[in-house]
Amino acid sequence: MKSKVSILIPVYNREKYIKEAVLSALNQTYENIEIVIVDNKSTENTWSIVKDLAKKDKRIKIFQNETNIGPVKNWKRCIDEATGEYGKILWSDDLIAPSFIENTISFLKENDDVGFVYTGAEIFVDGTSQKKDVYFIGDTGVYSSEQYIKGILFSKNFPVSPGCALFRLSDLKKNLLIDIPNKIGSDFSTHAIGNDLLIFLLTAHQYRKFAFVNEKLSFFRAHDGSISIQSNNGKLTLYYDITKAYFVENFREDLIPELNKNIWIHLRKYPDAKKYNMNSLEDFYVKNPNFEIVWSWKLIINIIRVELSKVFTAFVK
Repeated sequence: MKSKVSILIPVYNREKYIKEAVLSALNQTYENIEIVIVDNKSTENTWSIVKDLAKKDKRIKIFQNETNIGPVKNWKRCIDEATGEYGKILWSDDLIAPSFIENTISFLKENDDVGFVYTGAEIFVDGTSQKKDVYFIGDTGVYSSEQYIKGILFSKNFPVSPGCALFRLSDLKKNLLIDIPNKIGSDFSTHAIGNDLLIFLLTAHQYRKFAFVNEKLSFFRAHDGSISIQSNNGKLTLYYDITKAYFVENFREDLIPELNKNIWIHLRKYPDAKKYNMNSLEDFYVKNPNFEIVWSWKLIINIIRVELSKVFTAFVK
């Protein structure tokens, strides 16, 4: 018997997209799957759509919270209701290719030192022909976890969302934090910007390797209701910086000076940082006393670019 994979779909008010997401899960070529859907007390027709789908396929297991418990707690309930050996989070507005599970699971089954496997992805803008490929880093294969950790902390071509990845279910249970300790009084369980990234970072810290599949098997939908669209003006970047700061001060103190450099630039790039109580490097850490920045010509050039961009924006206005 093949190992069971739980496809986890937390959902709230996604009547327009939920059926398509579920169908992409049902259409997997890998046979031994369960689809766990937890509705966070939707206020429109999502729950009715989910119930109709569950009547037609016994692989679908559905649950509904009595009240809206917030996004991250709903993710957790989805994970807790699952019974598989492996877990794949599928956001309720996204899609996966039919071969997603079949083309990723072998990396976890055959390599005890591989913590997760992710695929190349496409981000498409709902209702338009706009789309772009993301997260392609090279050939299909196994890579050092250090490459992911440094890549996601200091560059852009690595995923923060586990929507394109497969994990062991036990690691999802262990590494999903409901809230992230912080100094600015932010409730991460409510805005859910960073909890997703920590699943990757904590898992990468616990395993020597990760795997990448050089195929476009994940599809992220950008639309007006998605967190990435709603959280503009640097909000995403800054809250992910809080998450990264939590990780490095607790697990990778050697990377603090380099992260300080990025945060310092972002504070100057995004004036709205003050709206989120982010005014200085100290605001990003809970206990770290090291605010050293390693200066370099690259950093100075980036600072000049940021300042010129601000001047240009002010001139245009």
